[in-house]
Amino acid sequence: MNDIPVVEMSFEQAMGELEQVVGQLERGDVPLEKSIELYERGAQLKKRCEAKLKEAEEKVAAITLGEGGEPSGTTPVEGL
Repeated sequence: MNDIPVVEMSFEQAMGELEQVVGQLERGDVPLEKSIELYERGAQLKKRCEAKLKEAEEKVAAITLGEGGEPSGTTPVEGL
């Protein structure tokens, strides 16, 4: 597992570790206690990925279009 706290991970870091966790759980070659730890870590990583995706969606939604339908700027996310 990664030494970086989940709340500080980028989307890519969290997704990469989540893939490792899922792989270990799918193989089923870890003891029950370790499986529980992995499941809990996986839940934290999933939550982080969802938060980062929501952040990205809000930024994309904040792009404003000009008269020609081309991006003309952004609207602050708080204003949505």
